[in-house]
Amino acid sequence: MNTALSWIKAYVPDLDVTAQEYTDAMTLTGTKVEGYEYLDKNLEKIVVGQIKSIEKHPDADKLIVCQVDIGERTIQIVTGAPNVKEGDKVPVVLAGGRVAGGHDGGALPENGIEIKKGKLRGVESDGMMCSIEELGSSRDMYPDAPEYGIYIMKEDAPVGADAVELLGLHDVVFEYEITSNRVDCYSVLGIAREAAATFGKKFVPPVPEAKGNGEDVHDYASVEVVDTDLCPRYCGRVVKNIKIGPSPEWMQRRLAASGIRPINNLVDITNYVMEEYGQPMHAFDLDTVAGHKIIVKRAKDGDEFQTLDGQMRKLDGEILMINDAEKEIGIAGIMGGENSKITDHVKTVLFESACFDGTNIRLSAKRLGMRTDASGKYEKGLDPNNAEAAINRACQLIEELHCGEVVSGMIDVCAKKPEPVRIPFHPEKINKLLGTSISREEMVSYFGTLEIQVDGDEVIAPTFRQDLLCEADIAEEVARFFGYDKIPTTLPSGEATTGKLSYKLRVEEAVREVAEFCGYSQGMTYSFESPKVFDKLLLPEDSPLRRAIPISNPLGEDFSIMRTTPLNGILTSLALNYNRRNKDVKLYELGNIYLPETLPLSELPDERMQMTLGSYGEGDFFTLKGAVEEIFDKLGMREKTHYDPQAGKPFLHPGRQAQILYGGRVMGYMGEVHPEVLETYGIGDRAYVAVLDMPELVKAASFDRKYTGIARFPAVTRDISMVMDKGLMAGQIEDVIEKNGGELLESYHLFDLYEGAQIAAGCKSMAYSITFRAKDRTLEDKDVNAVMDRILSELKNMGIELRS
Repeated sequence: MNTALSWIKAYVPDLDVTAQEYTDAMTLTGTKVEGYEYLDKNLEKIVVGQIKSIEKHPDADKLIVCQVDIGERTIQIVTGAPNVKEGDKVPVVLAGGRVAGGHDGGALPENGIEIKKGKLRGVESDGMMCSIEELGSSRDMYPDAPEYGIYIMKEDAPVGADAVELLGLHDVVFEYEITSNRVDCYSVLGIAREAAATFGKKFVPPVPEAKGNGEDVHDYASVEVVDTDLCPRYCGRVVKNIKIGPSPEWMQRRLAASGIRPINNLVDITNYVMEEYGQPMHAFDLDTVAGHKIIVKRAKDGDEFQTLDGQMRKLDGEILMINDAEKEIGIAGIMGGENSKITDHVKTVLFESACFDGTNIRLSAKRLGMRTDASGKYEKGLDPNNAEAAINRACQLIEELHCGEVVSGMIDVCAKKPEPVRIPFHPEKINKLLGTSISREEMVSYFGTLEIQVDGDEVIAPTFRQDLLCEADIAEEVARFFGYDKIPTTLPSGEATTGKLSYKLRVEEAVREVAEFCGYSQGMTYSFESPKVFDKLLLPEDSPLRRAIPISNPLGEDFSIMRTTPLNGILTSLALNYNRRNKDVKLYELGNIYLPETLPLSELPDERMQMTLGSYGEGDFFTLKGAVEEIFDKLGMREKTHYDPQAGKPFLHPGRQAQILYGGRVMGYMGEVHPEVLETYGIGDRAYVAVLDMPELVKAASFDRKYTGIARFPAVTRDISMVMDKGLMAGQIEDVIEKNGGELLESYHLFDLYEGAQIAAGCKSMAYSITFRAKDRTLEDKDVNAVMDRILSELKNMGIELRS
């Protein structure tokens, strides 16, 4: 986005700043100025001169000697320009002055070219007459300039006056970097509004009003919008008795400064309004519009259409088209058609000012391979309410410049007008957020210039400010006009300042520490997997783990789904180590699995962090069990952990697996990997895995620690040796001991397990050492015997016999 400072000053009359002051202040308030350029750079001592007489050079056929009146005196200038004649008024650079560049319009010298008094083929020349290129511009911006030769000034140009000023070159052009959420700043009015608020000046926008001729526009044309989802508003006005001609110099200069080449009054008005209001417009020759009717609807797949640039464009069913009663006449929001273009013979014009869906315009322009100034603005998402003001402004300029006769009334097809957004306004919250102490009155003063209304405890954001949606947005407006550089430095408040990890991360850190203490090395594997994993893990066809989320654009079949179990990654890593002949390997991984509620996805899946332990070589099932219990102990999980051998995991050995239970909840599972799975992965040794569900561990964990003093009274120890069925588990025995031990029970541990010739077939022998202690006295035999009797009685009821 480029604007000239003179155009900004037209709406902020009291603005009096240097280019650098403007750049710094606007950037600090959020309208970033990328840079600026003086149009009169290196133009010095250039005045209007009038040629009084012309003579041939005595020694050169292509040179002439001119006597030029510069007001205070007459000077002699030798030139080779072929287009000058007596009486012409031309820009003259005096001796000692500078021009921007050469006549060939090449790269401009950094410091310009100094003009000195001298002789050309023996004849003195005191200065130089200038072409438009030597003044740092081009014929694109000054269409009346000759292709080769001196620029001829207007007949009413005062002799001796500042030629640079008369040409409108005493100006500065600023280049902005506008963020896509500030659609209003893609217009001169939007920039001027920001400038007025930045410098505390009054903003005086134009008041668009076209009188009209008293006729009814509906008698001339009609509009039908079929696809209202892509065109929420379409405004049209008719102008008849068009008079094509050049636009006034002030309009040409403003357009040229914005990088737009002036063409004629009608085209220039539409371009001028597009720059001024940020609202693209288009003009149709109404006599070429069949039925004088406009129909807005999607194109048909395969259609072809010739645009104004003469190119044939292939259309599809998602491109929005402007049609008349018989044919397509324009690509909505991008470019008009060759079949309805404005010519010098136009009599009646239909002005279009519409609002189209920004996303559709951007995608359509991309598919067509054409991006125009209009599409660049539409794709940002324009305000439908701006369309009416823009078309009225265009008709106002038509009347002021006497370009035609405006027909009264406007065709307005509007599906839904956006309403201003009401946002809570609490100055104390804004101050707390910013760390400031700005008064309510000062905040309200910022809003005034920005056209943000205040209604009690609410502010009403205008519809052209589509970026204002919540109270934080309002706080940002206050901050940028109060001055980011004035906001004091403060520390943020909240939990983050305490310097702690979150509870979840503390649990994960503790689990990681224990795993590494137990000799496990951390690994990381992909969350993307192949559906073949399910067969490798022997999962049945109806297993819920087979309900995996497919990847929309996978790298290949091996990475086509999101994993539902972490086992494939850890087993693949173990297999890689085994094949590299690493003897004893212990790996762990903390990674997510992804469990969908429904397929296809209707909501985000359940992402569950899993702690996976895997090993082969040294160690066995009980080594792995010890690591799991070490983790539980580190997390403060003091209750007894139970292991259910009926885990039902097909990828684990049927007799060497267990579900891990704590407090009645499943914490995970562990066991020896099934031999068939080991063979599939190419692991030639027994391997063991454990998977812990971290969300459940986080719920059960506690970092609270309670310490007791050193025992004051002695302990009493009793050992029992039992013979039982092989099917009974140690956990069942320990449950009985805990249940009946009461407050006197301090600890117990299994110290012997035996199976052999001295024990009946199908039985085993287990021996426990049980310790009792009272906190307030020395225990007597009767105290301990009573507890032991209860324990032994229940064990006998389970079919367990004591060994003597």
